[in-house]
Amino acid sequence: MYTPGLKAVSVSALLSFCCICVAPARADDAATSPGVWQKHQYSFAYMGFTSTYSCDGLADKLKKLLIAAGARKDAKATSGACPSGFGRPDKLARADLTFYTLAPDTSGTAADGQQADGTWRPIAIATRSPRELALGDCELVEQFVSNVLPLFAVRNIDNHTTCVPHQLSGSVIDLKFEAFAAVPPPPGHAAAATPHAP
Repeated sequence: MYTPGLKAVSVSALLSFCCICVAPARADDAATSPGVWQKHQYSFAYMGFTSTYSCDGLADKLKKLLIAAGARKDAKATSGACPSGFGRPDKLARADLTFYTLAPDTSGTAADGQQADGTWRPIAIATRSPRELALGDCELVEQFVSNVLPLFAVRNIDNHTTCVPHQLSGSVIDLKFEAFAAVPPPPGHAAAATPHAP
């Protein structure tokens, strides 16, 4: 005997069960583990063929890349000593970087203020991601990957960035990896004060 109401309830229950089974894990469900803040200082000297930066412009771009790659939000990038002066393109553009990254704490001996819960977070860097990144920054991204990214705790690097010197045509910014980064505070909670690391 056909019972429409019973069939509707069964199908509804089945769909609910399927949705529960295949629902993707939320970011806050990701496994966390103890981490320790590590301080880095690096003098970045840009060497490229396609784009030219002022020292302050280079510093701005590098700070965006640091934050995008998982550095702590208080990352600093300041203009180096440039012969051309503030705001003027310089073929010898330099910037001084001071930033903190989180590394897995395998020893469990980190001092108070240097600890934070961390998780492996997927990162994608491409044209307009971060928003200020343009295709002309391709060589800058290449040098960032070679010289700065090794200072981060990263894994599963998938880098298809290709830069054609002296032209934008054919260049591609396509970098993906996982970075060990601090777990963000829950929604609706004020962010904890930034720990002071030596």
